[in-house]
Amino acid sequence: MQNKFESLELGQFIPLHYHHNMLNDTARMQGFKDAIDLAVKPGAKVLELGGGTGVQSFFAAQKAQKVYCVERNPELISAARNLLAQNSNGDKVEVIQADAMHYLPPEPVDVVICEMLHTGLLREKQMPVIDSFKQRYLKKFGGPLPAFIPEASIQAIQPIQHDFHFAGFYAPTIQFQNPYATQERSTGLGDPEVFQLLAYAEPYSQTCQWDGEILITEDGQLNALRLITKNLLAINMATCSTIDWHTQYIVFPLAEPIKVSRGDQVSIRFSYQGGAPLNALTDSLQVRLISKQTPVLEFAMEAMNRSAEFRPRLAENASIL
Repeated sequence: MQNKFESLELGQFIPLHYHHNMLNDTARMQGFKDAIDLAVKPGAKVLELGGGTGVQSFFAAQKAQKVYCVERNPELISAARNLLAQNSNGDKVEVIQADAMHYLPPEPVDVVICEMLHTGLLREKQMPVIDSFKQRYLKKFGGPLPAFIPEASIQAIQPIQHDFHFAGFYAPTIQFQNPYATQERSTGLGDPEVFQLLAYAEPYSQTCQWDGEILITEDGQLNALRLITKNLLAINMATCSTIDWHTQYIVFPLAEPIKVSRGDQVSIRFSYQGGAPLNALTDSLQVRLISKQTPVLEFAMEAMNRSAEFRPRLAENASIL
């Protein structure tokens, strides 16, 4: 039986006030504005999947001939239509109430904008929506596929020591972090390790997974993992540069802290489906210390002791011979 809150939990129904807050995200807004300005050519046809307040459709409408803005939430549809009517070229945008997982435009388009993004590609439906769109679009219109914004996402995992005390209250819970600010609560215990590079125009698996090892570079208590998602909104081939946007980092606490030292190796394994709830990663997560680096001085002392143990025995054997 389907949970009546499933669409809310999986990011299919984000309330209007949250979209209003996103308008204040300077890095997000400027990144998409620059990427859309680069990708959308004069006279282009554009489709936005999950239009929200319509701001990205507005960016596209400054050059495009026509923009199809698809949104499922009735409250957001009303807001988008009202806001677009107050902005230049808003009349070029047709706001359509439909599920992005099933909608196709009435004609081929040049660019598809889809910002159903959450760190880890969890919770929101970026991966399944774009995958479904590509299959249905090619069946209806044939190739080539339109350009996608974002073009790609890069994901990495990092071992950290995190302070989960809040005014004396210990709460090892999932935490979000501003990627553009210094994180005083967290200490990196190793470098971020890339586990996924996803190009949306190319075929891709719906599974986000990794099974690998990370070198510990600092002594500490490994009590959490930081998940990092960097989105390549557009690639400028002329300048060999990218327009990027990081979603918020997520800190996942470990069930049991692990004392680690510089030079140790830690094994990390997880697997989850794109768009799954946040706990899908923690439910599959396995972290263990697989090798421990012996300090050089300690190793040297141990070697000397072993050598001393062997000397009398060797001398005794020699006398027998």
